[in-house]
Amino acid sequence: MNVLRLVFGLLAAVALGIQGYHVSTQGASMSNFFSYFTILSNMAGVVVLLTGGVLGLLGRPGVPDGVRGAVVLYMTITGLVYAVLLSGYHLPLEIIWVNTVVHKIMPLVYLVDWLAAPPRRRIAYRTALTWLAFPFLYLAYSLIRGPIVHWYAYPFLDPARSGGYGRIAGACTLMTVAFVLVAAALVRAGNALRRRQERAAPAARAEVSQP
Repeated sequence: MNVLRLVFGLLAAVALGIQGYHVSTQGASMSNFFSYFTILSNMAGVVVLLTGGVLGLLGRPGVPDGVRGAVVLYMTITGLVYAVLLSGYHLPLEIIWVNTVVHKIMPLVYLVDWLAAPPRRRIAYRTALTWLAFPFLYLAYSLIRGPIVHWYAYPFLDPARSGGYGRIAGACTLMTVAFVLVAAALVRAGNALRRRQERAAPAARAEVSQP
């Protein structure tokens, strides 16, 4: 598990690095590049995977489960939003294989990691609510920055498009509901799998101790 975390963490890091380098060499805005929720979420995910992999190989406690859960939430939403809303929305400087890594492969990797290695301690639903802080801050940043630089990372945040701010309000409401539902599902699944592992551990130890 820890080796796989390192492998996929490095894959995502390389993908982000190559895409960032490509954007910079084409004279495009790097501040815009770092204003995508996808990029920020994947960067956080790289840190979590690489840190968790290294600590695990050293036999030390890994990344706190609350932090892991937040990143899993952001990456899961990234994958879902891309599949539902953005799969036909391509950027001029987009590298296809990088897009596949950050929007398709990595969201699945984080979800599988969460389910295969559930939280060591019970995650409270109130903890999951704190995971929503970053998406709300990102939304505020995007809506404040957008009119200043005349650029929005995603079409559903652009008030110049049909529907204006009313459409944005509707989209943000739906996104908030999606974040809450996915966060609740991650907490429920993680806690259930943790309990299952705890129940299975005594039986496994008993089998080993039998002559």
